[in-house]
Amino acid sequence: MSNAKPLTAVRPLVLIAALAALGCSGPGGPTFSVTFPADRSTEPLDGRLVLMLSQDDAAEPRFQIVDGPDSQLAFGVDVDGWAPGEAVTVDGGAFGYPIRSLTGVPPGEYRVQALLNRYQTYERADGHVVKLPPDRGEGQVWNRKPGNLYSTPETISLGPGAAATIEVVLDQEIPPLPMPPESEYVKHVRIQSDLLTEFWGTPTELGAWVLIPHGFDENPEARYPIAIHHGHFPYTFGGWREEPPDPDLECEYSARFDLDCYNRIQEEHAWQLYQDWTSDDFPRMLVVEVQHPNPYYDDSYAVNSENLGPYGDAITYELVPEIERRFRGLGEGWSRFLYGGSTGGWESMAAQVLYPDDYNGAWVACPDPIDFRAFTVVNLYEDENAYYLDSAFKRTARPGRRDGKGHIASTLEEMNHRELVLGTRTRSGQQWDVWEAVYSPVGEDGYPRRIWDKVTGEIDPEVAAHWRENYDLSHILQRDWQTLGPRLAGKLHIYVGDMDNYYLNNAVELTEEFLESTTDPPYGGEVDYGDGDEHCWNGDHTRGNGFSRLRYIQMFAPRIVERIRVSAPAGADTSSWRH
Repeated sequence: MSNAKPLTAVRPLVLIAALAALGCSGPGGPTFSVTFPADRSTEPLDGRLVLMLSQDDAAEPRFQIVDGPDSQLAFGVDVDGWAPGEAVTVDGGAFGYPIRSLTGVPPGEYRVQALLNRYQTYERADGHVVKLPPDRGEGQVWNRKPGNLYSTPETISLGPGAAATIEVVLDQEIPPLPMPPESEYVKHVRIQSDLLTEFWGTPTELGAWVLIPHGFDENPEARYPIAIHHGHFPYTFGGWREEPPDPDLECEYSARFDLDCYNRIQEEHAWQLYQDWTSDDFPRMLVVEVQHPNPYYDDSYAVNSENLGPYGDAITYELVPEIERRFRGLGEGWSRFLYGGSTGGWESMAAQVLYPDDYNGAWVACPDPIDFRAFTVVNLYEDENAYYLDSAFKRTARPGRRDGKGHIASTLEEMNHRELVLGTRTRSGQQWDVWEAVYSPVGEDGYPRRIWDKVTGEIDPEVAAHWRENYDLSHILQRDWQTLGPRLAGKLHIYVGDMDNYYLNNAVELTEEFLESTTDPPYGGEVDYGDGDEHCWNGDHTRGNGFSRLRYIQMFAPRIVERIRVSAPAGADTSSWRH
């Protein structure tokens, strides 16, 4: 079945979408009146109000707005200075996903729920004043963020005979999250960053979970290498368990890996890591998981950014040295290493490339696009539209997510339109928006400049050129290899499945072409592919993704030790930590 639409059908849809994104009301369809009581807030609130409709009672509607085919309906509007008791109208003018407008919702019975993702005003050092959703300890998860208001789901009918206006009250507030406890081996570090505080104009912190070596207290003279695991926000140290698995744990099936009782598998591997870590022959080092959530996403991408601030410098020059000071790290570039997958894969490679002397090796799994000629399936420098293949007479939608057999679950347009429901001005807190927030220059309004029109997909070549010179890692390597090459020799190790769900292998292949062809100097690293493997293959040819993702430390700790053996400078401490 063809997805192409005649232009006469497309143009009115695009016009309606553009009007909706600007908040213009549309005729017909149901109307919702949303309020919040004074006992939830006595002060006016700013934020993004999301109204959701669901015909699936498996979970609350706020947990059912997803990229895949099971998504329920959501419609978003911005609110500024919203006072308690004041009604906000959500009608046919609200931008919607996966149905564009409430006017297109079929008659029937639905559960309705609304949620306000609250914004905070920031007066940044660059002079811009912006309203953004602060992280509140949850890692920028809009439907679980403490302090956000939401309504108790109610069943309603839409269609002939339904009420002209449906009232919804935000009668609930998401409570604060407790701080996970430390243990003998797992410690929490939190610092106020001078660099980020200056940028954001308000006290801004960085955090980390630190796994300390077995025998740390018994060997006070030992100083340790450090392995930094980059990735999404870690609520606590992931994949670690200091007690045997719960034998009574009720099994949960993992659709992602097609594995039954996957929660039990995770507990078993977490317990195995503890056993390996405390064994006599496991490498002794510090392992760090960085907490760097920000108003745009659950992590910063570990680089300096016009919109997010100097997170790269803050992590490398403030947080890492403080961790090394507290836990007796060696404190030298040759003793610092990076690893991670997906977002963490890109971050690990970016930190290694942009801070070549401060780290001594990066193990990069299934990285986010490292060459923007293959920004998933879009060539940002040659394509005119991100959502559709360039064509004179038909519209072929670009895929956004596939499974290992190539079946498409969502398109780039659908994924971006879901984000637009959750937030305008790059404020959704989701994947495509954070790439834009990190990589784009600041716009005149203080928010990131769009890489493409969020409604239509039209690419801005001027913004793409900025991305290329500052964050296209493959381009930076090629542009600066004469000076970067000698400092990166033997440090880059890249892994990806050739059926990555988000087509991330395409950018790896382009990068490999350069790395394998350059000989002045040779890069001396590794690029490897998992045959038929999906996201996020990490270089393990002996296990499936569902298992190898639980063994990063066991995989990479021995490689770090070997890297130290062949690269540590003369006179370096390569023995005090070998207890």
